[in-house]
Amino acid sequence: MLAGHVDVPDGPAQAFAVFAHAFTFSKDTVAASRIARALTESGIAVLRFDFAGLGSSEGDFSETSFSSNIADIDAAANFLREHYEAPSILIGHSLGGSAVLGAAHRIAEVRAVVTLGAPADPAHVAHLFDESREEIEECGHATVTLAGRKFTIRREFLEDIQSQPQHDRIRGLDAALLILHSPIDEIVAIDNARQIYDTARHPKSFVTVDGANHLLTDRRDAAYVASIIAAWSSRYTRTEQPPAPAEPDLAAPQGTVTVTEANEGIYAQHIAAGKHRLRADEPEPIGDDTGPSPYDLLLASLGSCTSMTIRMYANRKNWPLDGVHVALRHSRVHAKDCEACETTKGYIDHIERDIRITGDLDADQRARLMEIADRCPVHRTLHSEIHVSTREAP
Repeated sequence: MLAGHVDVPDGPAQAFAVFAHAFTFSKDTVAASRIARALTESGIAVLRFDFAGLGSSEGDFSETSFSSNIADIDAAANFLREHYEAPSILIGHSLGGSAVLGAAHRIAEVRAVVTLGAPADPAHVAHLFDESREEIEECGHATVTLAGRKFTIRREFLEDIQSQPQHDRIRGLDAALLILHSPIDEIVAIDNARQIYDTARHPKSFVTVDGANHLLTDRRDAAYVASIIAAWSSRYTRTEQPPAPAEPDLAAPQGTVTVTEANEGIYAQHIAAGKHRLRADEPEPIGDDTGPSPYDLLLASLGSCTSMTIRMYANRKNWPLDGVHVALRHSRVHAKDCEACETTKGYIDHIERDIRITGDLDADQRARLMEIADRCPVHRTLHSEIHVSTREAP
């Protein structure tokens, strides 16, 4: 099983991307996390994941290869395809950039590929094992230290990176290509970017990230890279398709709604209900009016439940109901003005609900559907005793 995280924008995602991290690193590197989060501000949802044997993913790193990395990217794309929307963008950092070039032909929906500091040939990483090369050849494996951590490298890994048809993959890439590289990159020299650019067909673009290091650890460099990717990819990925479903709230149990401050404006809130994302706010001038107010959401709950209940009943009876339209308004009124209310003093909450039913229905059917409206579960909840238990969460 591979471990991954989907960063999603506040509103509907305009495109989905897969981010492949650098060799021996993880989805939580500074570059991966900062770029993914920055892309969400431009409406791009990003799945960043750990290659097998790294980070939180299962598997033995020593049993993996460049070919298995390509298969992992394909698996990540399948996950998005099944649960959200197939990725139209592949982004790869360092050897992850070489891997997305290798995986692009396996994912039909990909229209844009981005490489960050990527080697032109995956065999480029072989120099990292020069001191252990003889031991690997003789014993079949050796323990090497990379970025301060120990890894087991097998002979099969070296053979795999040497046998990749990378030139043909780049030449046959059936997607737009954006190459991002720092001219002072000391890990993967910028000449690799030139080789990729010269090999690829148009449309292709090459942007230098001046002054950045290979791992893009400076926050400003990550933000710049994200802005370039967002602007460039929009030409190839933005369509008028229906918005993709939002990220599931994997941390919350089924049936739980979570509300979190959006840290934007004064009162804006993020609402997660299963896989769905909503926004709440207060109207101006109290708030910034970036979403419906809490009472708007309450009315929406009652109205949608009313409409659904009427539709369910009409379908069960096979009645010719063409449509249901519910308009609701909330106000505070004097209790003495409400003839049907038990409360006689002070103010009460009053909801007006106007239901318009269309279809070739007779008078009895229309009357029955109006009765059924009051049997909507939310209507019953609002009229029943409600107990709210509140506790401080850890």
